[in-house]
Amino acid sequence: MAPTGLFESFLGAIQASLSVLLVISYGGIAAKLKLLNTDNTKAISKICVRMFLPALLLTKIGSELHAGSAARYGIILLWAVATHIASFLIGIFAHYVLKMPEWTTVAVMFNNTTSYPLLLIQALSETGILQSLIVTDESTKDAIERAKSYFLVYATVSSCLTFAVGPRLIDSEHAPEADEEDDKDHQEEPAGTDGAADERDAEAANEQTGLLGTRGSVQFHDPFGMNSFFPSIGKPSDLVPGDRRASIVPKSRWNRLSPRTRWWLLFVSDFFNAPLLGAILGAVIGLTPALHRAFFADSRDGGIFTAWLTSSLKNIGGLFVPLPVVVAGVALFSSMRSERMDRSTIRKIPWATWSFILGVRFVMWPVASIALIYAVASRTEFLGDDPMLWFTLMMMPTGPPAMKLVTLIQVSGGSEEEEHNISRLLTLAYMMSPLLSLTVVGSLRAAQASL
Repeated sequence: MAPTGLFESFLGAIQASLSVLLVISYGGIAAKLKLLNTDNTKAISKICVRMFLPALLLTKIGSELHAGSAARYGIILLWAVATHIASFLIGIFAHYVLKMPEWTTVAVMFNNTTSYPLLLIQALSETGILQSLIVTDESTKDAIERAKSYFLVYATVSSCLTFAVGPRLIDSEHAPEADEEDDKDHQEEPAGTDGAADERDAEAANEQTGLLGTRGSVQFHDPFGMNSFFPSIGKPSDLVPGDRRASIVPKSRWNRLSPRTRWWLLFVSDFFNAPLLGAILGAVIGLTPALHRAFFADSRDGGIFTAWLTSSLKNIGGLFVPLPVVVAGVALFSSMRSERMDRSTIRKIPWATWSFILGVRFVMWPVASIALIYAVASRTEFLGDDPMLWFTLMMMPTGPPAMKLVTLIQVSGGSEEEEHNISRLLTLAYMMSPLLSLTVVGSLRAAQASL
């Protein structure tokens, strides 16, 4: 198909970006009308992470991944690791050289990798500007579904790297469910901690963590003795809060384990979160011909699960795309109304830090990713022959910071001023999200030029 004109591309990208921004605003409107608040969105976020996202990962990755496409997903894994490492180094530079706050590293390192890009790519499909990236006889719908699976693989890696890179956040208020069953006298979660904060998969896989929460109940831990490099992490001797344990270990045996052993068991337990398990299961189904046929082939061709099990998983998986974005609108609205700031506090807003973070997320990464992917795709065969893959690779490391940024300042004992500043930063970042239309147009034109 002929390349889309520049004006048509820009108009379509603006429309898609505004569509996402409107969905966020609907959450704010719901909060304004008191239809939703941080109490009931907590449950929405939890079910999104524990049920809807794993179902989406299973169906998207399982249907798109097969022996012939495995190389493309391997490229995404490499790109995800490389971009997160690069972002981490940029954040460390900003903190230790430019003397910016500790949370700058997380703000630079983790962008919204799940709900926002999925909703954006869905909106872009409605504009028709992505049709120019389809070079085979496949339908536009099939190409869009493949693009979603690419974004989901990247998001899964981002989720896992939340645990593997940087300090781990351990919330002693939110013990695993097994502990909740054993210790019925445990207190309920604070109402202000949004849905996914009760275990690490809620922070990493879902972008909607609570914006305001109780202080002093969580802390950083440093089992690797990194305090000399990262003083804010915490004491090496204080590895695990007393009321957290891995659900796979009986409580009677858990108390006899050493702190370091408990830390590693918690690490493994938290690392293999529900979205990661959904992605792994989807990969197994996709790469096993018999299972792929049973789950995704037509019923007449041996798809014994397609009409009922797969269909039901697709239905609930589709709910993940809009719901977390609506929850983000509720969280941002609630955080901005939680407490008023006086003028002296407003004057202390760290504009230099904000400018750096937003510059990395909306300028540096779009330029760098488009230039690098274009150079590799146009001059080598390493990235294959799928323009949709090139386009999504350019878009993956861009966009607003993840909502988990506020969780960092909450658990590190930051001031109310810092918490408000970060909430305002996130609000500004999502208000600026239509700027991604420039990234969309640049990525689209670069992918077309690489053909």
